[in-house]
This record gives sequence, structure tokens and C-alpha cells, in this order.
Amino acid sequence: MAETKTKPTEASVVKFLERIEDETRRQDCVTIAKLMEETTGSKPRMWGANIVGFGIRRIKYAGGREGDWPIIAFSPRKQNLTLYIAGSFNKHPDLMEKLGKHTLGGGCLYIKRLDDIHLPTLKKLLRESVKQAKKES
Repeated sequence: MAETKTKPTEASVVKFLERIEDETRRQDCVTIAKLMEETTGSKPRMWGANIVGFGIRRIKYAGGREGDWPIIAFSPRKQNLTLYIAGSFNKHPDLMEKLGKHTLGGGCLYIKRLDDIHLPTLKKLLRESVKQAKKES
């Protein structure tokens, strides 16, 4: 069975965030990191070269393969800020409606910038995601 490619590393989260050229994107990432740390109670850790993860859980893929993955995580991708959160989107349509401008896909929440969304709603969504991830682990 294939092994999970994205794994925790010893790379510095602070240095990773400092390398983000766009000031607004960098500040958005710092804010998301604080929210995720508060929500999970876990310190941030780099997963691979571009994902900042919080906590760890065991997941089982549809094909039966298992691997470790952060409880929640994010990555400052070129097009969007990608938030890796447990797929509780359809369980909370009220939160998704209040969240603001976003897209969804493959268990990820995509946002352009934090100014586009309602932060208190994001906090609630993160809490629900953490609850769900812990149930599934």
C-alpha cells in the first residue's frame, strides 16, 4: 500500500510565513494560524513544504489506505488560501451561508482573503471541524 507523501517536517512555520511576499496574504496566514492554534490547542507544524498543520489524526482513505494528517491545516496557495478542514460543510449550511465569499472542493475551503469572510463564522466552522475530526480519528 502506498505511503502518505505529505508528512510533518522540522521546517520553521515562522520562516515559511515570513517568506510570503504579499503583505495581506502573509497577515491573513498569521491570523489563520492563530485561529487554528487556539481552536486545536496545538502548535503549528509544517507538513511537507507548503502546509501548516495543527495536531495530528489518523485518517482512512476510501481505498483503505491509512495515514497521518493534521486535525486542521492551511496553505497559502497561489490562487487561494486553502483550509484543510474536516468536511463538515454540508452539516452546517447555516455557517456556510454566513461565511462569505468562498469555494469548496475535495474537503477544502478556499478563500481569497480574510476580508471576504465573516471571521466569527470561520471560528465556529473551525471548532465544528475539530470536533468532527476528533470523532473520526
